[in-house]
Amino acid sequence: MAVTKATDADFQQLLQQHDKVVVKYYADWCGNCRLFSPKFKRLSDAEGNADVAFLDVNAEVSPEARKAANVTNLPFFAVFKNGEFVDSVAASKEEAVASLIDKIR
Repeated sequence: MAVTKATDADFQQLLQQHDKVVVKYYADWCGNCRLFSPKFKRLSDAEGNADVAFLDVNAEVSPEARKAANVTNLPFFAVFKNGEFVDSVAASKEEAVASLIDKIR
């Protein structure tokens, strides 16, 4: 599944449309965020994650989406299940995000 860019305008709608969602919060100036993009794409393409929606949210222009996960620094990842916030992690390691995704299985 591809990574979908989301904004405040469609964030809640996307959470409602998908049972399981993982969100990457980033900013254009964030080097680690850019470096993590290919890893996030790889996770979204993994066969075991076919039922998970992957969203990219620019934290600087989407304050409502940022508040939904209490984003503290970047890159920041959060998982939602059935529209509800489950857990989050501020990390640059693929393993940390993979274990976060496991929490919504």
